[in-house]
Amino acid sequence: MRIRDARIVATAVGPAGFPSDELPEIAFLGRSNAGKSSLLNALAGRRELARVSSTPGKTRALHFFRIERLDDADRVSSLLFVDLPGYGFARVARSERAAWQRLVESYLTARAPLRAAVLIQDLRRDVGDDERDLVAWLAERGIPVLVALAKSDKLKAGARGVRWRALRADYGLEDARVLLTSAKTKLGIDALWAAIDAQIEAGAAAAPGDQNRP
Repeated sequence: MRIRDARIVATAVGPAGFPSDELPEIAFLGRSNAGKSSLLNALAGRRELARVSSTPGKTRALHFFRIERLDDADRVSSLLFVDLPGYGFARVARSERAAWQRLVESYLTARAPLRAAVLIQDLRRDVGDDERDLVAWLAERGIPVLVALAKSDKLKAGARGVRWRALRADYGLEDARVLLTSAKTKLGIDALWAAIDAQIEAGAAAAPGDQNRP
């Protein structure tokens, strides 16, 4: 697959602003400054599709990006990447964090085109309660989760392997659902795309977790 086009199509602060074209959607979540925007850009083959900021917590709405790809026969397929607000930024007011949580939950619990959630985790960080709770929350709602271990270029190959094994065990997920990635070196980008495509194919007949959602 080759990227033909990538562009933002909607910025929403509530369900009324969500797109209505029903393309398959992949949600991206992560702790503030985990490298989410950089990884989105690497997947889309664009430098500034998602804005990268040195200020944690800058993403305060849901951003929908339409990604168009060409296969070897030049057939076009499209999907939406959905950039969700980062969490774990203590300097944001509690009331604002609560508003973000309501926004994210309103999207995740009722969005029919959603096929999977990609949780971005800095490889060098340990799994925290926020991550464990989030993975459990997604599982309860039948939403498949992939974990992208970002900034893997910061460690040498041997240390990367040690950290991958430790974090995979902590998350309790299958090997194929926990991927080493680097926006800088493009490590794992193809593998993450393959995992995303697998979730889209699995959800072609019905969105994940439909039977569990209100």
